[in-house]
Amino acid sequence: MKPGETNITITLKKVFKRFDEVTALDDINVVFEAGTLTTLLGPSGCGKTTLLRIVSGLETVSGGDIWFGGDKVTDLSATRRDVGMVFQSYALFPHMTVEQNVGYGLGVLKTPQDKIKERVREVLDMVNLDGYQARYPDELSGGQQQRVAVARALILEPKVLLFDEPLSNIDSKLRRSMREEIRHLQQSTGITSIYVTHDQAEALAVSDEVVVMKDGRIVQKGPPRSLYHRPESAFVANFIGESNVVEAVLVNGNDGHRVEVGGIGLALPDNMHIPANPGPVKLSLRPEVLHIEAKSEDKDSACLDGVVTESAYMGPVIEYSVKTAVGDLFTRGPAYETQHPKGEQVQVRIRPDEIIVIPGNGE
Repeated sequence: MKPGETNITITLKKVFKRFDEVTALDDINVVFEAGTLTTLLGPSGCGKTTLLRIVSGLETVSGGDIWFGGDKVTDLSATRRDVGMVFQSYALFPHMTVEQNVGYGLGVLKTPQDKIKERVREVLDMVNLDGYQARYPDELSGGQQQRVAVARALILEPKVLLFDEPLSNIDSKLRRSMREEIRHLQQSTGITSIYVTHDQAEALAVSDEVVVMKDGRIVQKGPPRSLYHRPESAFVANFIGESNVVEAVLVNGNDGHRVEVGGIGLALPDNMHIPANPGPVKLSLRPEVLHIEAKSEDKDSACLDGVVTESAYMGPVIEYSVKTAVGDLFTRGPAYETQHPKGEQVQVRIRPDEIIVIPGNGE
């Protein structure tokens, strides 16, 4: 990397990592585009933190290569990669003030004290903490401590910024504002960033792209909206948001495509993306595409009969579980509608234009 170079692309080629007999990462090929924030998302043990640590240099690879821009950094130590990292635990020195914590890296580099003070003030202002220089970590809230950790990562003007579950120790009310701040900081600095979380809503909110991982492999990568509306497997459909995944049959007739599910047939729009051939498929039915109605004798072909097995008032919405011919379906409706009680016979209306078709082998 050239001195002062920013907005670098990060490329991993055929990277794998083994710990004794356990394969933590298996054939990872991925590009993190310059100037973007990409989230690594997946269940515990999927390899996302190991991948982050390999990019940082805190963990070595068992095979494959890592590139920052046009430079191969596979064998470079963490201190030579010019990476800033924000940890889940904040990792602040409890005996140091905010100013000392944030300016620690510059002090190690023998930067003059007046320059350190000036730069500390600049980055604290970026995270809305200017004026907190003399405070100690135990005098700060969890959100403020995380801002200090972000400021400390930014002060050395890294080429790459890495976040390891930075909001997991912050209460839910603060989490939304903190993720907005992190997103704003990344966009304003243009630093290529990788963000690890297991929180789907967090990933959708902060990311330019999301990499979904399972069992040490990447199963899908793309913009949040694309992953939500076009999951390539049942796993991604279930992990990105909420979904009812059911078995169906895709039929290609003279009048277009339709799916047969639970004894009903649903005609699909001509412009719908259908990544499967006729035959057995899976359907992802998001809760918002299902509408629960009182049972009617003159129901149309877009409705499944069912019985309410759970009915829970949640404030702005009412959540339901309905037993149908295709299994239990989870859905929700607005709280201003009449609540359907447990045990009521109902019908579940499906919006064909919002169905997601997944190939039959899309596990």
